[in-house]
Amino acid sequence: MQDEQMANFDARPPARPLDAIDRDILRMLQTDGRASIRSVAERVHVSRANAYARMNRLLDDGVIRGFSARVDQERAGQGASAYITLKIVQNSWRTVREELRKLPGAAHIALVSGDFDVLLLVHTADNRSLRELVLTRIQSIPDVLSSRTLLVFEETDLATEV
Repeated sequence: MQDEQMANFDARPPARPLDAIDRDILRMLQTDGRASIRSVAERVHVSRANAYARMNRLLDDGVIRGFSARVDQERAGQGASAYITLKIVQNSWRTVREELRKLPGAAHIALVSGDFDVLLLVHTADNRSLRELVLTRIQSIPDVLSSRTLLVFEETDLATEV
């Protein structure tokens, strides 16, 4: 990693260590992000005040980054999903990441090691929209050297399994 990227990476103070109760709270919230403080407290066997304080600490430390709905992409009109691998110009990660964030249907972006540099998950209405996204939008990003598209035929959201 470049020095500047490393400085940005280390800018946040480290999160405090998690204990078994913190991990139970995280598992519970991953299963049901709408769980009330009362139900969290009851299920992990602590007071409401303790559960509230722990959840706030997990938020403040950045362990919990937020709350969102898990969407069935196909039922929401996004019938085509794909992982797209990209090779990019060296040291262009932040620039490419900002361009990828603007793409309609971009769900996850990761800088990775190995045979390619970036792994991107996208959801589109259909294969025609996916083709347009890859051939027109992604391949026109100046620092993208090449791409490979892997269609998703079926997926299982492990966060919903209890």
